[in-house]
Amino acid sequence: MATPLTADRLLAALRAEGVKIVEHRSWRTHNRNHKGRWGPVNGVMLHHTVTTGTEASVRLCYEGHSALPGPLCHGVIAKDGTVYLVGNGRANHAGSGDGDVLQAVIDERPLPADNQANTDGNARFYGFECVNLGDGKDPWPAAQVEAMVRASAAICRAHGWGKKGDTSVIGHAEWQPGKVDPRGPGVSMGDIRRRVAQRLQHPASWSPGDTTTPTTPPPTEQPEEARPMDRYYEKSTPLTLTAGAWTTVTWDRYHVQGKGWTEKKAEQTLLHGAHAFVLGVGFRVDGMESGEEVQVRIARNSRPAGGDWKRAKSWPIGSPVHAGGRGHFVHTWPGMLPGTDDNRLVVDLLNLTDRDLTVDELTASLLAWPA
Repeated sequence: MATPLTADRLLAALRAEGVKIVEHRSWRTHNRNHKGRWGPVNGVMLHHTVTTGTEASVRLCYEGHSALPGPLCHGVIAKDGTVYLVGNGRANHAGSGDGDVLQAVIDERPLPADNQANTDGNARFYGFECVNLGDGKDPWPAAQVEAMVRASAAICRAHGWGKKGDTSVIGHAEWQPGKVDPRGPGVSMGDIRRRVAQRLQHPASWSPGDTTTPTTPPPTEQPEEARPMDRYYEKSTPLTLTAGAWTTVTWDRYHVQGKGWTEKKAEQTLLHGAHAFVLGVGFRVDGMESGEEVQVRIARNSRPAGGDWKRAKSWPIGSPVHAGGRGHFVHTWPGMLPGTDDNRLVVDLLNLTDRDLTVDELTASLLAWPA
């Protein structure tokens, strides 16, 4: 946790990181501090405006509207990469979100799925609204995405965030159920986090392509961008497979190399957002008889804007047949998760016997690279 930056410190941090700044009206004293807390702060949240045009977008984010007074963020990032500062203090941008996500941001560990709205995010996150229609078609220019990376890195650097992990920067879609931003061609939170982490290995004046020595040498000679995310998941309690029905597995603990095990709320999601991945699943089933079959598949769930979660894709099924007693099975699949954070990787099991079966051991080993 950290004390929020003053207006002068925020401005200095952004300029040091190479962000082009426009100070809009009375941004230094424009806030919602009279309506709630501002701080301690824990991270940066990125949004899209669902608007077009810089002038209109900046005006909206400064003034707000009848249902939601401004400021609606701390800075507006235009298509050309210019950041317009519109607020300093509490702003109406994050709303209520998942407390488990906030704890993961504080811990700088992988984000759980956002399935609750029980925590005030306006007190805890800096917010940047980025000019984009948010329809999944409006492109994100490279200059705009680079400004999103630099602005996020500037705040992380000023607070000393990003030493243990890269999740001090999140999207609105990762915070509040039902949100989809930011999304569209040319942007993904996985890529933004990777690039922020890369910047934090260098001085604030660094630009991609510079030969500056990193401020903190990487732990191996392997390039940072080539090193996959490595996670090992388990379900710690037995799973009942109903006869003749697919069951989606929930996972309640995970392991990170060098950090050990973390217990978490049971959830289906193993990975979300644009990634290439290799996922291996191992499970043990008690009480199978000779010739009986249990199927396993790796699948993708997706949620359209304003819609419900639906099955978007199932990769080829594994169909192990056992000779009796306890069955020990393994299934591996390499694949791609597309586009936005509204794509989630899950595992399903199908019991093809005429009675319920018990899975008494379930593990998943995941390697993933931002796409």
